[in-house]
Amino acid sequence: MGSEEKQGIIFVVLAYVFWGFMPIYWKLLEHVSSDEILSGRVIWSFIFTFMLVIVGRNLNQLRLDLKDLWANQKSFWGLFLASYLVSGNWFTYIYAVNAGYIVQTSLGYYINPLLSILLGIVFLKERLSRAQQFSVLLAAVGVIILTVSYGGIPWIAFTLAITFALYGLIKKSIKIDALRGLTIETFFVLPVALVYFIYLVVSDKAVFFNTDAPTAILLIFTGVATAVPLILFAKGTKTMPLYMSGFFQYIAPTLMLLVGIFLYDEAFSKIEFLSFSCIWLALILFTVSKIMQVRKVQIHK
Repeated sequence: MGSEEKQGIIFVVLAYVFWGFMPIYWKLLEHVSSDEILSGRVIWSFIFTFMLVIVGRNLNQLRLDLKDLWANQKSFWGLFLASYLVSGNWFTYIYAVNAGYIVQTSLGYYINPLLSILLGIVFLKERLSRAQQFSVLLAAVGVIILTVSYGGIPWIAFTLAITFALYGLIKKSIKIDALRGLTIETFFVLPVALVYFIYLVVSDKAVFFNTDAPTAILLIFTGVATAVPLILFAKGTKTMPLYMSGFFQYIAPTLMLLVGIFLYDEAFSKIEFLSFSCIWLALILFTVSKIMQVRKVQIHK
């Protein structure tokens, strides 16, 4: 394993650990409404990423990216849609954490890769081995068990999984640098975020200008908290095998689950353990079969 690949692994693991402990950050802002956190997150994310583009002397490249996107209307409107899908994902996640549903958020991010697989089959005509087909079926059983035990659909988990899976599907077809892509995405949502934040200020509902310094700083740093793991992830995945990145993605929801249970005393019953066990087994089976597939390809080369 080369030094670049090792560095890539470190970056990706750091990104997932960052995401895994993110509920603690949002819990520090639970006295702020989810809609204000989201609008601020969009605004500060744009400011932070735009500053990084300027510091990195990539402003001209950002203009070229926008020009290329506009020339390809499908990509332009695809990224526009993706920006609102990920914003919806952010809002659901922030709301869920502060409403005490961290365990359900972890379920959503466990379901996400399996849902991405199904989207790949439907839209990208990808094929699965028998082991991978069985893993998807096993995960579905886990979700059905949880749904029946809840007495209703775990809508938070499904919203997180669906929005992020669709976001990933759209992004897969658009080749753009992660930092500049995030800058453009937040730019697309910025007008709505600004208008809504102004409404909160005018109606005296905004906390930002009427709060203590630690809360204001935490709100400002939502931009950093959003961009840093994405940049680490983008840098890391360039120098490491894709199947390994796929294996590491379960670090984040596992940490979320542990944070929800042990730090915030969220319920985790026997039924939930049974449901999660089905999903864990499905993910292990799928990942192992994927690794074996990749190794077979490498051996035959």
